[in-house]
Amino acid sequence: MIRAFQDTDIDQVLAIWLSASIQAHDFVPEAFWASQVEAMRDVYLPAAETWVFEAQGQVSGFYCLVETTLAAIFVSPEHQGRGIGAALIEDAKQRRDDLMLTVYKANRPSVAFYQKHGFVIHREQVDANAGQPELVMTWQNR
Repeated sequence: MIRAFQDTDIDQVLAIWLSASIQAHDFVPEAFWASQVEAMRDVYLPAAETWVFEAQGQVSGFYCLVETTLAAIFVSPEHQGRGIGAALIEDAKQRRDDLMLTVYKANRPSVAFYQKHGFVIHREQVDANAGQPELVMTWQNR
């Protein structure tokens, strides 16, 4: 089930974010992701509208919205490939008429996932934090 984030979810959400970030972004040093956990906990999550996917009392994925930006969507590596990401992205699309996101260009599986769910590449830029090329993708409810 998808439900609103609760403060008690923080440890599970941070663990999912870190493990999934390391797995999906092997082209970025693991130490970079570890250095961002505090900012994720203290800055990014509090600033976002966050929704979690919970099954059997465990959070296995989440997404964050900041206005019309899909700022994060992550599924724990051990639960990937089970439709959780698709359920999360469809839920986000129900909450907004248009969405924008950024994804590292080298993260080809995620780019393909977003395209499968109706997102189109709008432009390319460089992420200032990691120094990696990223794609800006958009979706509009037509």
